[in-house]
Amino acid sequence: MRYLIILLLCLTTVNSFSQDSTATKTPTKVKGTLVSSSTSLPLAEANIVNINQVVGTATDDDGVFEIRAKVNDTLHLSYLGYKSIKVRVTNDWLKFGNTEIEMTELALALEEVTVKQLELTGYLEVDMNQVPVTSNNRYRISGLPGQGYEAGKPNLASRVLGAIFNPADFLYNMFGRKPNEMHKLKKMKEDDEIRSQLSKRFDREMLLVLLQVTKYDLDEIVNQCNYSKDFINTANDLQILDAISVCYEEYKVIKNSKERKNRKKN
Repeated sequence: MRYLIILLLCLTTVNSFSQDSTATKTPTKVKGTLVSSSTSLPLAEANIVNINQVVGTATDDDGVFEIRAKVNDTLHLSYLGYKSIKVRVTNDWLKFGNTEIEMTELALALEEVTVKQLELTGYLEVDMNQVPVTSNNRYRISGLPGQGYEAGKPNLASRVLGAIFNPADFLYNMFGRKPNEMHKLKKMKEDDEIRSQLSKRFDREMLLVLLQVTKYDLDEIVNQCNYSKDFINTANDLQILDAISVCYEEYKVIKNSKERKNRKKN
């Protein structure tokens, strides 16, 4: 009888432990609702990106979103006409579910634009010389079939090669000193939602957040990779992502080749 009681107690303990483990299992996704702070109305098609895991999603018509996340991950929330915000994922958020998040509308103002006129003389040969002519080469960026994009000069490999041999070079510093950020390029290209969001944007904000670089650094990377100013000024964020990816892959190939040659010499 005594052994029977002990056996029952053991079974009860194991059962209780398994129930507690199931009940306390931490969710792998967070759910939230984005609303306007001024109107309390839901914000549909807002962009949400998990900076740590490099995954993205968008809100539905009711402003609701769900995204993969864990404790201490940072979510970047953005919506056209509203101030972008970063939100840290907490343990309570993961446990208790949907959280309402307010976004503040930006005051829209049209900045002054100065238009420089061409002083035309009426003589075709003279006037043609005043029109700036840029000789851009067109190339194909992987991931965007059927479209061509411009590059400033056709010596991308030469510029990247120079970056590897010159530690002071900007590309060497950006690509060599920021490997974790640059590795995110592949994850960004693989996430369909992030690609979809980038294809609709021209503000570079999401790229800056995910790559952890400044606007100046981002423009300089593309410029140093020999893409034209026309391309930099007109490309959407997805095209900029693919352009940087092409340059970074070229950098890795030449860098690895150089390292192999050095090992053979030694």
